[in-house]
Amino acid sequence: MHARRPIPPALTRRGVLGGVGALGLGGLLSACGGSSDDGAKTSGDGWSFKDDRGTTAKAGKTPRRIVAYIGAAAALHDFGIECTGVFGPTKLKNGEPDVQAADIDVDKVTILGNAWGEFSIEKYAGLRPELLVSTMNVAPTLWYVPEESAKKITSLAPTVGILTGKTSLTKAIGRFAALAESLGADLKAEKVTAAKKRFEAASETLRKSARAAKARGGIKVMAISAQADLLYVGNPADFTDLRHYADLGIEFVTPDQTTKGGFFQELGWENADTYEADLILVDKRTGNLKADELKKSKPTWAKLPAVKADQVVSWSNEAQFSHAGYAPLIEQLAAAVDQSKKAV
Repeated sequence: MHARRPIPPALTRRGVLGGVGALGLGGLLSACGGSSDDGAKTSGDGWSFKDDRGTTAKAGKTPRRIVAYIGAAAALHDFGIECTGVFGPTKLKNGEPDVQAADIDVDKVTILGNAWGEFSIEKYAGLRPELLVSTMNVAPTLWYVPEESAKKITSLAPTVGILTGKTSLTKAIGRFAALAESLGADLKAEKVTAAKKRFEAASETLRKSARAAKARGGIKVMAISAQADLLYVGNPADFTDLRHYADLGIEFVTPDQTTKGGFFQELGWENADTYEADLILVDKRTGNLKADELKKSKPTWAKLPAVKADQVVSWSNEAQFSHAGYAPLIEQLAAAVDQSKKAV
């Protein structure tokens, strides 16, 4: 099943298999470095990073030729680390960047695969990779690494998996920051520190917006993904960003049940009104139906109170896990909350 379907954690979990015949990664790093409590270490014995599977990736020197899932690459970019190759939704059919590419120059990276199940092992090997990085909805699954070729892929270079599902947003961002720092990023750079300040300020703004909404009688927010055949209602406890927003006071619709593995409840379009919501967040990832398309094609959608009140905004379901990536999204949600009123 295509990964742009909205319930990948439940239906497309991919195991990470061990590999043999690892590619040599060069001599030992001679300069002394440091270590941190985040699982990273650079010293005379080389580079290492303990990931969220509990696996320690090791190399004789700090990796430079990095290949990453596009969302992970975008997060590393925001912290100052560039990747050589990427996989996952990077370019649209017209050649423009996919929303998940964020600020990456998609014409300057080697794309190993642009859709679910696509991963060119030949291109990957040709890059002489020193590290592969991916996110994980559920550990130890490396997102977008095809199950059928995982053994070959993971044999070519050390791998790092960062948990981004069912965890806190600040922790996920912190893990990418720690990985980036281990790879040479300067977390004290003005761009990085400014992004963190903006993130913190945006979070405080959202907290105030949630408090003000509650004083007005409260609003219910529902996060959804939409396909032609089904409406998917997100469970806020499973999504890292929604967890953060809930912690700041946003009141979410919580589905009565979810599919195996969590994340979403499936509803037929005839049951689109199962839950009452005053503000709806619509998954903007490529392949999902957007709000304007839904209003034209789904009569049950058009009848929802939030839709009739024009209280619908986009939801970056899989934004890059960095302060720079999430700050504007939190600001957008705060503005939407401020402008929303009781619709049901």
